[in-house]
Amino acid sequence: MRRRAADYRRPVRRRLSCWIWSLLGIFSIVGFVLFVVHHHHDHEDHVEQPVSERESRNEQVVHERMNLTQEMLSVNSYARQIAEQTTLAKAYIIIAKEHNNLHLAWELSTKIRSCQLLLSKAAMRDEPISLDEAEPNIRSLSSLILKAQDAHYDIATTMMTMKSHIQALEERANAASVQSMMFGQLTAESLPKNLHCLEMKLMADWLTKKSLQDFADERRNSPRLVDNNLYHFCIFSDNLLAVSVVINSTVANADHPKQLVFHIVTDSIHYGVMLAWFLNNDFKGSTVEVQNIDNFSWLNSSYSPAVKQLMSTDSRKYYFDGSQDTGVEPKFRNPKYIYLLNHLRFYIPEIYPQLEKIVFLDDDVVVQKDLTPLFSLDLHGNVNGAVETCLEAFHRYYKYLNFSNPLISSKFDPQACGWAFGMNVFDLIAWRKASVTARYHYWIEQNADRTIWKLGTLPPGLLAFYGMTEPLDRRWHVLGLGYDVNVDNRLIESAAVIHFNGNMKPWLKLRINRYRPLWERYVNQTHPHLQDCVTH
Repeated sequence: MRRRAADYRRPVRRRLSCWIWSLLGIFSIVGFVLFVVHHHHDHEDHVEQPVSERESRNEQVVHERMNLTQEMLSVNSYARQIAEQTTLAKAYIIIAKEHNNLHLAWELSTKIRSCQLLLSKAAMRDEPISLDEAEPNIRSLSSLILKAQDAHYDIATTMMTMKSHIQALEERANAASVQSMMFGQLTAESLPKNLHCLEMKLMADWLTKKSLQDFADERRNSPRLVDNNLYHFCIFSDNLLAVSVVINSTVANADHPKQLVFHIVTDSIHYGVMLAWFLNNDFKGSTVEVQNIDNFSWLNSSYSPAVKQLMSTDSRKYYFDGSQDTGVEPKFRNPKYIYLLNHLRFYIPEIYPQLEKIVFLDDDVVVQKDLTPLFSLDLHGNVNGAVETCLEAFHRYYKYLNFSNPLISSKFDPQACGWAFGMNVFDLIAWRKASVTARYHYWIEQNADRTIWKLGTLPPGLLAFYGMTEPLDRRWHVLGLGYDVNVDNRLIESAAVIHFNGNMKPWLKLRINRYRPLWERYVNQTHPHLQDCVTH
C-alpha cells in the first residue's frame, strides 16, 4: 500500500498516563484544603482577639461597678486579699510582742496601717482597689508574714495564742455584761433627785400640817371604800409619782371617774408622803385610799411562809451578799424580790375582805382607755383575768419553772401559756372559794431552796392560778415598753393599758425616749412642789 503524503497524515495524540492524572488531582485537593484551613485559622485569630479583649473590658466594667462591700465578698478581689492578710498580720503582731520581737511587731503595725488607709480611701471614693494600688501592699505584707513564719511563729502557735486571747476576751465580755447588768439594776432601783426632793417636801407638809392628818382620819372610813357598786383598783407601791400617773391616766380616760375607787398600799416611810399628795390633789371626784403595810398585823411569819422566807437570814444573804455563790446571775439577787409590797398581790382578799371584784394595776403602767368594762367581763368561773404572753415562745411555763422537778412535771403542762401581772381583774369571791392564797403558800414552801423557780412573783402566780386564769384580749394590756424599743405603734395606740415592764422606767434617765411622752403627759407639772424640784 502506498503511504500518504506527509501533509495528509493524521496527527499523532500524545496521551498522559493515568497515574500522572491521579497525582495531579491529589495534589490539587491537598493544596485547596491547606489553603482553606490556613485562611480559617487566620480569621479565627483575628476574631478571638477582639472577643477576649471585649470580655476583659466587660470584667473590668463589672469590677469597677462594685462597691467596697461587694468587693470584699468577691473571692478574687484585691480588697479581700488585703483584709485577710491584715487579719493574719494582726495575729502575728500579738505573737511577736509575746516573743519580744518588737521590731517585727512595729513593721507589721506600720504595714497594717497602710493597708487600712488604702481600704478607707477605696470606701470613701466608692471604687474598687486597682492592681497598681494593691500589689505593693500585698507583696510587702506577704513578705512580713513569711518573715514571721520563719521566726517559728507557725500555725499551731498562732492557733494556741489566738485561742487564749479569745478566752480572755470572752471572760472580759462576760465580766462587762455582769457589771452592766448590775449598774442597770442600780439605776432602775435608784430614785431620781427631783423625785427625792418632791418626797421630802411632801413629808414636811404631812408632819407640819395637822389639818392634813385630820382630813386623812375623816376619809379613812368612807363607805365608798367597800361599795361593790363602784369600780375598785388596787396599787401596791412606794413610788409616789408612778402611782400618781397610774391614777391620773385612769381617771382621765374613764367615762365616769366619780365611780372609781383607788386603794394604795405603801410602806411606813412613804405613807405620809402619799397621803399629803393624794389628799391635796383632785382626781376628778374619784376616791383614793392609802394604807400602811406595817399596819397589817395579820401579815406575819406565822401566817405567811412568804414573809417567813423573806425575813430569813439565808434570804438576806442570798440577795444582799454578793460574795455567795458567784455562779448565780446578778438579776436573781435583786433585793426587790424580797420587798413585801411585791407579794401583796397574793393577799388581796385579805386586804379587802368586803370587796367582790377588783382590778390590780402595777405602778409602771399607763391607762389609755376606760377600764370599767373589765368589771362586766365574764371570767367563766375563773379567778384571774389576764392577757396571755405565749405569742413568744419564751413565755411558756417551761421557761419559768424547773420541770426536772417531779412535783412540777407531774402537775403542770410545760407548754401551758404564760400570762402577765400588771393589769389583772380578780374575782375575789372565786378567789376565796378556790383558796388561791393557800395554794400560793404551798408553792412558796416547796420552793424554800429556790429549785423550782429563781426569782419574782410571776412563777408562783403561774402555779397558784393554774387552771383558773381567763385569757383577755391582747389589747387590754400591752407590755414591753421598759425594754423593747420596737413595740408596734398600732398596738400601743389600740392598748387600754401600756406597761413599762423592764429596767428602763419612764421616770429614769435610763429610759426609752420614744415612749416617755406616753407617761409624761399624765404627770401633774403644775404642782408647785414638782415645779420647784425640777429646777433643783
